[in-house]
Amino acid sequence: MPHASEGAIETRGLEPVPEDERTGHVRRLFPTWVAANISVLLLTMGAGLIVFNGLNFWQVLTVAVAAPVVSYGIVGLVSLAGKRGGSPGMALSRAVFGQRGNLFPGTLIWVARWGWETINAVTGAYAVLTVLDLVFGVKRNTPLIVITLLLFVACTFLVSGLGIGALRVCSTWSTYLFGAFSVLVLVYLVAHTDWSAVFDRPAGSTAMMVAGIGTVAAGGISWVPSGPDFTRYLPRSASGRAMVGSTVGGAGIVVLPMVLMGAVMAVGTPDLAKAQDPVSFIGELLPAWLSVPYLLIALVGMLLINSMSMYSAGFTAQTLGIKVPRAWAVSVNAVISLVLGFLLMVVATSFIGSFISFLTLLAVAFSAWIGVFGVDMLRRRTYDGAALMDTTRTSAYWYRGGFAWSAMAAWGTALVVGLLFTRVDWFSGPFAGTWAGENGLGWVITTVVAAALYAVLPRERTTAPAATPAEEEKLSV
Repeated sequence: MPHASEGAIETRGLEPVPEDERTGHVRRLFPTWVAANISVLLLTMGAGLIVFNGLNFWQVLTVAVAAPVVSYGIVGLVSLAGKRGGSPGMALSRAVFGQRGNLFPGTLIWVARWGWETINAVTGAYAVLTVLDLVFGVKRNTPLIVITLLLFVACTFLVSGLGIGALRVCSTWSTYLFGAFSVLVLVYLVAHTDWSAVFDRPAGSTAMMVAGIGTVAAGGISWVPSGPDFTRYLPRSASGRAMVGSTVGGAGIVVLPMVLMGAVMAVGTPDLAKAQDPVSFIGELLPAWLSVPYLLIALVGMLLINSMSMYSAGFTAQTLGIKVPRAWAVSVNAVISLVLGFLLMVVATSFIGSFISFLTLLAVAFSAWIGVFGVDMLRRRTYDGAALMDTTRTSAYWYRGGFAWSAMAAWGTALVVGLLFTRVDWFSGPFAGTWAGENGLGWVITTVVAAALYAVLPRERTTAPAATPAEEEKLSV
């Protein structure tokens, strides 16, 4: 019989991938994480570092280098759990929080994905509207917004529903195409930019630079629980260092030039960072022969980002007890992103304000899980596949009443503490005015508190089998 991972549609869900199906290659991670960052929103973030944070070119360069190293370094490290357990990240999370306890961080992460998918769907729809305007002179209106949003979400649902094979193929080709057109844009900017104005900008504060790193890194942080989803087909012998390197390299090769391009564009066009529409400015700054194909390739990239997010969201939905095949579990998030996308495009007054607020809260929400799961990874070298799939009292990961109480306590406490240091447009924690809060370090505090508490609290007992010395050596990084 054919493997569940083969064919046009991936049929494997939460269950661990058998050893004979682990035929993946680490090199495939590079285009995967390139595709996860092909978004013109990075241009908007780069512009925001100039306009809102007041940074100069060299400080933006520091942010553009540090943010992907920090965030995707964490993605790469957590993705090691995928090759160890062979299951998606939120399924492996059952071993940490318990079969019932995992429902709490799982629900929060699932809801957070609604926002991320909505932001990407809206950006993709704006890209379509901009191309229609540039090529055919068609102006946007409410019916057209609905149609473009519907088409984008439908394409996302199709690709994510097909599974890992379709994502790999699309990621590889989009990497080549987007890379080629990004080089053309860079050449155009080099030739048409007033570089004296770029390099003469005064330096901003260190606090704003640190805050900028947090803002740009938040996008990468949101991928951390999904890391194992894309490594579970790798053999156990796959190099951990190569996995982390491919993850950071794939993300960094996109984030660095895109953020810098956005910053350079903003020097001559400060309104870029304040635009209601995060896409149409490309048509104003670049000639049509370059802006139209660039937007079309970026549209494919944003479709892939959303497809990858929905692909992981399908697993998360299954861990929450939605008993449908993975491909159909994706449809739940597709419908939600369609509804929320319409509200953001038609009702919301500020796209960039909503986007930055969302990124800030997203980072805190995911960081509490990261701190606990990360410490557990340091302690654990293997996962009991049968126990992961057994959601009854007989599971080795049932713990006490279905909860790993030390993990739950660390997660919940860290989440509350992190919010106390966080400020967004419509919410401000009581400690948001402190040094840590002003520097946007709420997500860092959340991670540290979660990790520290979980490390010192008594560890839950489990009947899961321990790894043999030979397995320990094989699974080591």
